[in-house]
Amino acid sequence: MDMTTVKEKLSGVFTPMVTPFQNDQILYEGIVSNVKKMNETGLRGYFVLGTNGEFKSLSVEERMEVLKTVIKNAAPDKVVMAGTSAESTKETIDITKEAAKLGAEMASLLMPNFFRKYMDDDAMTDYVVKVADASPIPVLLYNNPAVAGDLLISPEVIRRVSEHPNVVGMKDSSHGNYLKYLEAARGKEFYLLAGSAGFFFDLLEAGGVGGVLSLANCFPVECSKLYAAYLAGNMEEAKALNARIVELNKKVSGFGGVAAVKAAMDLAGYTGGDPRHPLRPLTAEQKETLVKSIKELGFIA
Repeated sequence: MDMTTVKEKLSGVFTPMVTPFQNDQILYEGIVSNVKKMNETGLRGYFVLGTNGEFKSLSVEERMEVLKTVIKNAAPDKVVMAGTSAESTKETIDITKEAAKLGAEMASLLMPNFFRKYMDDDAMTDYVVKVADASPIPVLLYNNPAVAGDLLISPEVIRRVSEHPNVVGMKDSSHGNYLKYLEAARGKEFYLLAGSAGFFFDLLEAGGVGGVLSLANCFPVECSKLYAAYLAGNMEEAKALNARIVELNKKVSGFGGVAAVKAAMDLAGYTGGDPRHPLRPLTAEQKETLVKSIKELGFIA
């Protein structure tokens, strides 16, 4: 895959697909329904098996079935990226190869963090390089300290791995670090995507190419419109929509995480379902607060 194509494939808004559950069982028909509706939007693609997908709560067999379901139903113009990380390099490589066989176009790697204090820059670099060497598809890093034992990928790791021809970018869900990462990868074919609607627009202005936004699970049209307005140079429209989306993000993801994203999806006509235990759905009171917040911002009637 040439790098022009990689940049094109990463430019735009990705939905970090949720895995809907009912009584802890995966609602595969809900995944199919969500993908088919999202196919009709301006999304660039789908990031499957990430934080919003609760991938750590799925067996490897379930992960592959979820991925297969999304790939089978995704429109030809949508790019499917798969979270393939595991605690060992060997299992990560095995899962990455299987995801590629199923048709995933890119793999995303959350850093191993069970042995947190030993995961220094050298260990992280070695992990990424070994997976990238073995992977049949391009790999991206996934920087999310909140779900990785507070492990923050350093600019030095980015400087090193961005040299690798099969390491093409990073989804950054940390806060306040993207400028350092952009600088560390300057001049390399390495592309940054925002992992939060909270700084998606700012990252685009700084030189990033896209975003993987939890809000795109429930409001993919609005998230895609923001990117399209930015791309077209309609800055007034983009800034106005961005202000609403940033505020909405605080009231949804910032309010209740995956459970709130799923509840908002149900309100917006998608299949959110419940989280898988031990995560709990929103309480009735929390749902009332969520409905009020979304209505006040004008995203639902």
